[in-house]
Amino acid sequence: MEQHPLPTEINLHQKSRILEIAYDDGARFRLPCEYLRVYSPSAEVRGHTPDQAKLQVGKEDVNITDLQQIGSYAVKIVFDDKHRSGLYDWQYLYKLGRGWQPLWLDYLSRLNDVGRKRSAPDPFEVLRERGEAPSELPAAN
Repeated sequence: MEQHPLPTEINLHQKSRILEIAYDDGARFRLPCEYLRVYSPSAEVRGHTPDQAKLQVGKEDVNITDLQQIGSYAVKIVFDDKHRSGLYDWQYLYKLGRGWQPLWLDYLSRLNDVGRKRSAPDPFEVLRERGEAPSELPAAN
């Protein structure tokens, strides 16, 4: 059975709208609430098939109001826009952390394709301006 990294620390920074997660392999991710919301694993967002996925728009100011641990494998994230149906398992959060850059660029591209623009500063740029890396990966062995 393949082992996957497990979280050792989860901190919600509501003021800056960042969920920070450290894993037992040394990885640490700072994930903006907007990014987590637009990549919700819920059927409401992803659909039951890729062609049913719904592009999330206008989520720049979304925040997390509650985190509920689900067993030892996931966290339910409750957002202030009333979205609460996605279960974020540890592996999915790790994937979002590792792949933040291409995933975020894909989201921005899909917004552009439908003529939409974000109305707030890029949350990943804001992190970097504060000297915080969105992703810190473990050293290769």
